[in-house]
This record gives sequence, C-alpha cells and structure tokens, in this order.
Amino acid sequence: MPLKLERIKEGQRVIHGAFPRYAEYNCAMKYMAEHGFHNVKFVMPPPLTKRTEEIGARYSPDYVCTPFKTLLGSLIEALEAGADTLVMVHGYCRLGYYGELMEQILRDQGYEFDFINLSDYDTWKKRDWLKVIRRIDPKLNIPKFVQAARETIRMMEHLDEVTSEYYQICGFDATGGEVRRAYRRFLAALYTADSGEDIEGAYKRVKQDFQTIPLNKPDRPLRVGILGEFYTVMDAFSNLHLEQKLADMGVEVHRWMNMTHHLLHYGEVKNLAPKIRDLCEYTMGPTSTANIWYAKTCAEHGYDGLIHVKSANCTPEIDIMPVLQNISADYKIPTLYLTYDSQTSDVGLMTRLEAFYDMIETRKRALS
Repeated sequence: MPLKLERIKEGQRVIHGAFPRYAEYNCAMKYMAEHGFHNVKFVMPPPLTKRTEEIGARYSPDYVCTPFKTLLGSLIEALEAGADTLVMVHGYCRLGYYGELMEQILRDQGYEFDFINLSDYDTWKKRDWLKVIRRIDPKLNIPKFVQAARETIRMMEHLDEVTSEYYQICGFDATGGEVRRAYRRFLAALYTADSGEDIEGAYKRVKQDFQTIPLNKPDRPLRVGILGEFYTVMDAFSNLHLEQKLADMGVEVHRWMNMTHHLLHYGEVKNLAPKIRDLCEYTMGPTSTANIWYAKTCAEHGYDGLIHVKSANCTPEIDIMPVLQNISADYKIPTLYLTYDSQTSDVGLMTRLEAFYDMIETRKRALS
C-alpha cells in the first residue's frame, strides 16, 4: 500500500525518515534526525536478516554488488515500518549511481515516498549541504542543528573507538562474557540517548567496564588486520560476523576502516598516497589507497595475518588484490581473501577461518 504523508496544522510535513541499516551507525542517524530537526521522526529499519537480502535480491539487477541488494532490502523494510522519506548515501564507485536506480525500483513496486539522494548534492560545497538540510527542515533552528551535529559526531567517534577496543579484548574475557555484555549495554545506551550527557555517560561507563573486567590475554596474541570494501568490512551481518568469529578463536582483531577514520577524520591521513608510492602509483577506487596503506602498516608492525573483505562484483577491491599479494610476498604475511554474496554460507566461512587460524598459529610458533 502506498504510504500517506502526515502534515501538521501549519502545513509542514512531519517527516518519518529512514536511512538503510548499516552496522550500528543507525543510532547516530537517529540522534541527528530527532535532535537536529524539529519535524523529523526517525524510523529505525529492522535489523538485517536473510529476508532483507532476499527481498533486495529479488528486485535487484544482475551483477550489482551485494551491498546494493542489502541496502535495497533495508529500504523496503523501512517503508514497511512506516517511513515516508528515504535518504540514500553517495559514493565514488558505482554507489554514486545506486540511489537513482533504487528510487526507480521502489517506485516501480508502488511505494510512495520522498527520496533524498545525496549523490545530487555531492559537490562537498556548503551551499549544497544546506540545500539538503533546508529540504528536510525549511524552518531549521541553526544553533540546535549545530549542537546535535557535534553530539552526533562524538557518538560516532565513541562508537568506533569502543568497537575497536571490544574486538581487541573480547576474545580474552576471563569472565565468560562480561566484555560482550558491557558492549551491548553501551550500544543500547546509544540507541536510546536523548542528550550529549547520555552519550558521554555511556562512553565513560563502557570504558570503565573494559578496564575493570579481568582478561586472560597472552603477551603476544595472534593479531590479524581486517581491511576491505567500505560496507561489507564494517557491517557484521554482511560479513557474517567475521570479527566476532576471529575474536572467539582467541585473535586480537584490528580494523582501521570505519566512519570516524574514513569520513570524519580522513583529512588527517590524506597524505597516504606517498606512503604507498612504491606499491601503487594511482588511486583505484574509493578505499583503495587506505586499504593498501593499512595492509602495509599491519605488515610492517608484525601482524600475524591479513584478511581482505569484499562483496562480489566490487571492482575497486578486485583491482587492489594484486597489490595486496605483493605486500603478502614482500613481508611474508599470510593473507586471506574473502568474497561475500547472498549465497555465502556461515559454515563455509568458518572452515576457511579455522584453516587460516591454524596456519598463522603454527607459523607464529615456528618463528618464536
């Protein structure tokens, strides 16, 4: 059934907005939407499931990357949950074209909605971002918006920092699960945060918890660096909970690619290209330079292995694989290449991870 648009008395639409489900970042999207604007109610898409993939794949063209199917399925579920306004991100690979295609697919299925495609405003100039903001809320309260934006950025920074620390320690929890419970409490607090004080309080509590929970961690644990395609490498559902599986094996898991590093503070490391000039002279895609740099950095710091994650048909990540193979050969660091699509099985992934773990663990003992 087409969705009807609510309107308040003065004629301004009450937006029931949604952003496709992506890792745990929807807590930040929710906070920004509901605290930065006065006429927005955020519709939280359901957690990603096999149904999400299936309905997305049902309406997707052939040969699109797997995230397209997941994002499309999540948008459909958001519409089913009551959203009347959808926001779609832009990007420097085929992602830049996906918003327009998704909009047409959804309209062909009979959905009625407003669609904000950020690819239409991707000049990165302030005036274009203001157009997006004013389109959502023509009567925007600027001080309120700025305050909410600052708090949202802090939320994302805290989320990425805590998530990174979690995957480095959760495999060594001496209590049998308290680290995981503390992390889940932290996530729940972010999704229900109603102020900057709530965000900071959740962050301080989880950091204190992590410091006080006893760990049984060896002096030189196995360390594995995770890198790859922007969506799949960060979204636990899309990569079949790769990081948790490794941590449960007793691996210290490291991943540089997250929203904070790549979007919020990438300017701090924008001079990565000269650092990989010996390996790659040209940029091959939206995350190619960062992934090559990170692979080289992990190798130089003595990591025990690398795992490269990509979705099926992801051209930029396919392009960097020969460079990663050179890094693997030059630094003698084992590298596992994982490609995900909607048919990838959990059992198959575990078989490959167990074999990879056995290899790097045996190698570490032999070199000790």
